[in-house]
Amino acid sequence: MARIGIIGSAGRMGRALQDAIAAAGHDYAGGIDQGGDPAALAALSDVLVDFSAPAALEGNLDAAIAAGVGIVVGTTGLGERHHWLIDAAAATIPVLQTGNTSLGVTLLAHLVREAAERLGPDWDIEIVETHHRMKVDAPSGTALLLGEAAAAGRGEDLRDVAVRGRVFVARERDFAARERDGLTGARVPGTIGFASLRGGSVAGDHAVHFLADSERLTLSHMAEDRGIFARGAVRAAEWLTGRTPGRYTMAHVLNL
Repeated sequence: MARIGIIGSAGRMGRALQDAIAAAGHDYAGGIDQGGDPAALAALSDVLVDFSAPAALEGNLDAAIAAGVGIVVGTTGLGERHHWLIDAAAATIPVLQTGNTSLGVTLLAHLVREAAERLGPDWDIEIVETHHRMKVDAPSGTALLLGEAAAAGRGEDLRDVAVRGRVFVARERDFAARERDGLTGARVPGTIGFASLRGGSVAGDHAVHFLADSERLTLSHMAEDRGIFARGAVRAAEWLTGRTPGRYTMAHVLNL
């Protein structure tokens, strides 16, 4: 039985986490929100679960390090600096970072990587995600997780091949990925495209389309309730408790 503290406890995910902690037989160590003291919460906890905001991540990691407890980072919208901070923290404490705590999505990412590797570069890859109208980041963390899985299956870095709706020149490549608005030209071979839909109360739908001449393959996952993310996060926290320092993912939880 673990004492689990929640950073971002007042939101919908925070409330779902409290229910999932109780259902799993663990102790709820308490929770904080914006303006709260992560160090005080960490001192009461065996492990932290963070579903707050990117701006709060550095302080939350510092608190976990000071208390010597692990932390599950489920916050999305992270940038390169945030991942550097996670890498640095993982030298001292166990950190599990993921764009999606669903066990089904974790398995989906594994299947996407396998499909990308086995189907090869002749198959175009497009990722479509749909979320509720209040979501503030795009593409979703889950979509990026699936894109990273697809790129890894091809031996690529997603940053070099992603088409995300803004102009950039991919590093060490001789093409430019462009916005999909207006006369953009034909699809650039080898890229991985993203499309984000927003509306209603959708908890989260993701589909990875593999498209070749005369055939298509789609691998998808649909979240019907936020409870699946809470249950997955609690399982991740349970798994992370007492682990040696390092950076972990949900794939480690499922032994993939």
